[in-house]
Amino acid sequence: MRSRIEIVKGDITKLEIDAIVNAANTSLLGGGGVDGAIHRVAGPGLVQECRTLNGCPTGGARLTGGHGLPAKHVIHTVGPIWRDGRNGESELLAKAYRSCFTVAAQQNFKSVAFPSISTGAYRFPLEPACRIALTESQRHLAENPQMLRLLFVAFDDDTYSTYLKTMESIFE
Repeated sequence: MRSRIEIVKGDITKLEIDAIVNAANTSLLGGGGVDGAIHRVAGPGLVQECRTLNGCPTGGARLTGGHGLPAKHVIHTVGPIWRDGRNGESELLAKAYRSCFTVAAQQNFKSVAFPSISTGAYRFPLEPACRIALTESQRHLAENPQMLRLLFVAFDDDTYSTYLKTMESIFE
């Protein structure tokens, strides 16, 4: 199972893969960070398609085409805004990952790439977010052998090293 998970540092918008995950806001109409980058590269067709989806609740996921991206599809999910850890943030983040995996399984995707959901502007602490992401990934891969490649794409050194350390501790 570990051989099916990769931690990479780079730009998620450059991946030629079945689907990339967008850490979106509830409107799905673009924002900052990875959301803004995905919308810029995908072009205006993505926001036009997103308008037809009527948003997405926190913890949910919606599927669109990739438009101008090398990825064939985009799975949009909305992670929680970190408040203090006592408002269900961890469960909502786990639900966001599970929702993405449900979409991926329904579409029979073989390869999916995730950014670090909720750890930027939404301020979810990085280490617990990595642990949730990798734990949910383990569960999904155990139940879905068709998923051959799961990537976690870190944009910066801190996120990359935290994912690597967390993966080591989970798979020891």
